[in-house]
Amino acid sequence: MDINFELYKVFYCVATTLSFSEASKRLYISQSAVSQSIKALEQKLQRSLFIRNTKKVSLTPAGQLLLKHVEPAVNLINRGENQLLDTKSLGFGQLHIGASDTICRYFLVPYLKQFHQKFPDVPIKVTNATSPACVELLNQGKTDLIVTNYPNSRLNHSCLRKTVLKFHDAFIANPAYFDFGEQEISFQDLKRCPILMLSKKSATSEFLHNLFLQHQLELIPEIELNSNDLLIDLARIGLGIAFIPDYCLSGSDRDLVRLHIKESIPSRNIAVSINDRLPVSASAEEFLKLLPET
Repeated sequence: MDINFELYKVFYCVATTLSFSEASKRLYISQSAVSQSIKALEQKLQRSLFIRNTKKVSLTPAGQLLLKHVEPAVNLINRGENQLLDTKSLGFGQLHIGASDTICRYFLVPYLKQFHQKFPDVPIKVTNATSPACVELLNQGKTDLIVTNYPNSRLNHSCLRKTVLKFHDAFIANPAYFDFGEQEISFQDLKRCPILMLSKKSATSEFLHNLFLQHQLELIPEIELNSNDLLIDLARIGLGIAFIPDYCLSGSDRDLVRLHIKESIPSRNIAVSINDRLPVSASAEEFLKLLPET
């Protein structure tokens, strides 16, 4: 089917802004031209792509399906243009990484520093998101690579490039409020305590919920947040028992202790993944060389 790429460009702009007027501003064309382009594309595809009313614009199921295919293509073209136009970085272009704020703070910072020192003219962009959300960014071609917790139910194993850190998760508490001493605590015992953990959208939450289900137990947390650092702060003031990766723990924190858990908690990894359907940028390849492999 012979369809002008400009029609897809207009479709992408309307689909991501959900506004014909905003799309016209970004594309520097009239709103009428935007409407005519969408109408022409719908006629060629023989599908309605948008639901229009006086208050808002939304995608039809066909429009949602088309966006999933058009968005990676647009992002790939933009990445290619940026690499070609960025003469200062010798064709490397921008390095765009997706990772959670915890992984950024406790793992990525020294490697970002090394990369910046080695390639000072290459712009670095980091998008913070949960591990499952990072996979979506990767699939859409919005990032060069992602650094996430692994296992990750959303991640296609073929995208996995290498594991860079092995870690264990820990239950921590302030003994002034939860004094178990050297006693072994079971999952059943933990159910009677206020549990502090990451939100349901995270891979860590999915991991812990599945772990409890394997022991025929339902986990109902007291508090769910998007920050491990904040979970540590709340555990320190006695609001509950926090579940966090052990690499977030400081050996000098005297207010918190790691609980002895009766059940075995499997180790996990921090892993780096790329989109195996897209070419890997030169900047991403150079960054990968800096990272260790477990």
